[in-house]
Amino acid sequence: MTTTLETPVERDPEGFFVHPEQWTEAMAPDIARESGIGELTDRHWQVINFMRRAYLENGTAPSIRTLGKASGVPIKELYHLFPKGPAKLAAKIAGIPKPRGCI
Repeated sequence: MTTTLETPVERDPEGFFVHPEQWTEAMAPDIARESGIGELTDRHWQVINFMRRAYLENGTAPSIRTLGKASGVPIKELYHLFPKGPAKLAAKIAGIPKPRGCI
């Protein structure tokens, strides 16, 4: 159990939400800071919101390839916004489980 913004949420050992329904937008900046990302920009939010929508529609987080093609943010920019693994880091900030295939 981990506390984010004074709200207890269950996260796995890597910090991914076990129950995505516990996530709120207000938690995202704290999770981003924990992950080494500063202030979230509109482009960050575009990716975060895409990740949540895709997860809620499909039951899985999109791969980096899908993220780059369908989110409207090119892969090169994704790596700039979310260094060290855009799909994994964006999923964590979006409060969804780790994408399959991420190490």
